[in-house]
Amino acid sequence: MTRKVAIVGVGLAGFRPLTPEVSYKELMFEAAVKAYEDAGLDPRRDVQSFVTVAEDFIEGTSIFDEYVPDQLGGILKPNVTIPGDGIHGLATAFMQIASGIVDVVTVEAHSKASNVLTLPSIIAYALDPVLNRPLRANPVFIAGMEMNRYLWATGTTREQCALVVTKNKRNALYNPVAAYGASVGLEAVLQAETISYPLGQQEISAHADGAIVLVLAAEGVAESLDNDPIWIRGIGWCNDASSLETRGWGRAIYAERAGQMAYRMAGIRNPMEEIDFAEIDDTYAYKELQHLEALGFCQFGEAGVLTEEGVTGPDGYLPVNISGGSLGCGHLLDASGLRAVAEVVLQLRGEAGAHQLPDVETGLAFGWRGVPTTSGAAVVLSN
Repeated sequence: MTRKVAIVGVGLAGFRPLTPEVSYKELMFEAAVKAYEDAGLDPRRDVQSFVTVAEDFIEGTSIFDEYVPDQLGGILKPNVTIPGDGIHGLATAFMQIASGIVDVVTVEAHSKASNVLTLPSIIAYALDPVLNRPLRANPVFIAGMEMNRYLWATGTTREQCALVVTKNKRNALYNPVAAYGASVGLEAVLQAETISYPLGQQEISAHADGAIVLVLAAEGVAESLDNDPIWIRGIGWCNDASSLETRGWGRAIYAERAGQMAYRMAGIRNPMEEIDFAEIDDTYAYKELQHLEALGFCQFGEAGVLTEEGVTGPDGYLPVNISGGSLGCGHLLDASGLRAVAEVVLQLRGEAGAHQLPDVETGLAFGWRGVPTTSGAAVVLSN
């Protein structure tokens, strides 16, 4: 019998396009201080394990967990790096507690994207070195091809994708940590420069710097603390085919499988009826629609219509990316999934401020690691 696990502390630092005044360590430290204060725990006394989500290539250093203990309070304690989306790190911490190894774990993810001058070239190392890398196809080029296939396979329109941009950037206006909140009209999105047909400039999430720290605890510890624990009801992850030649381009199979795994654990049969809101990856505008369908909130090809009808708006039946998502908050590299989790936690606590949703009990966060991966993770949280 696995133990119940809750998120008991949340800390955020950032999110801004540029942070020249602080290092990534200072961003992490700021978020960690807030998380421990929120949880009412001392990392030196109460936390037994530390998980950081980072990719050595992006960080510019090897064995990145060696650069983590100081600012998280993890000196002389187990530290591990997970090279994946932030929710993969959350899953690692969840399993450490659920299996009985430890009682309290800190999870950290961050972005110092403004420090990375050649990000497309770094990401190119994830492409097949023989078949793909010589073509010099950058991530946005590949995303444009996938978007084209998705629109063709589903009948989704460019206008419906553009509505995702207007919705999420408008939502971000009410989120004080969002970097890219704006009132953007549909025509402005559609008439923006085409970067990789049919993907336009406004439909691509701009990068931001920031850090997120979450503190997880076993049931007994969580219930002894003063704040409201948010329970992890289900968590799942999936990696689809790694090569561009062998994957399905219209459907997000990785999201389907990750969602199914999380739903089985949570006992959810109908996500549209049982989940009150969702924070879903929108690295590119069409991905929000593709992920909505893959996660079972609607049938294949219906997400664009739901968006058009206002179902996913702040006052709709299923608010999606009420925080602004990556389009509104900024894309935080591998920390984007953990940012989504933090937003769900704050909403379930009733602490989201001006963009708080009324009477929510269960939320879903989903993260995708981005082009060229087919790697995703989902988590169902409840108060």
